[in-house]
Amino acid sequence: MRTIISAAAFAMLTGTAAFAQQPAPMTSGPAEAFIRTPAGTTVTNFYKQNVYDPADAKIGDVDDVLLDKEGQVTAVVIGVGGFLGMGEKDVAVPFSSLRASEKNGKWYLVLNTTKDALKQAPGFTYDKAKTSWIPAGK
Repeated sequence: MRTIISAAAFAMLTGTAAFAQQPAPMTSGPAEAFIRTPAGTTVTNFYKQNVYDPADAKIGDVDDVLLDKEGQVTAVVIGVGGFLGMGEKDVAVPFSSLRASEKNGKWYLVLNTTKDALKQAPGFTYDKAKTSWIPAGK
């Protein structure tokens, strides 16, 4: 009898734990409403995209998009300089300093600065162990 009660209790506990771990369906609700509105955009519109100065000269490309704890985009890391990935420097700029522009039906990112100014900005390197960007040389 004790074995049956123990087995029943174990089955109830594991069944409840498995039920509690089921993911919530994402087919409707606030997430779907946000995706269907013009306010929503994807990281793809920024990540790995070229960045241009106001004169339409390429000054770098977006290497990373940084989020705060609430999930809001706060900064982007832009790779500047180098050739074929060699000698490139990564700098962080506030997300609010980027703007989207359109030319001939194609969207692109514009930053109100120059390539030389970005080259002079403090650099960052990605620390894979900490999964974060740290100042270069530290």
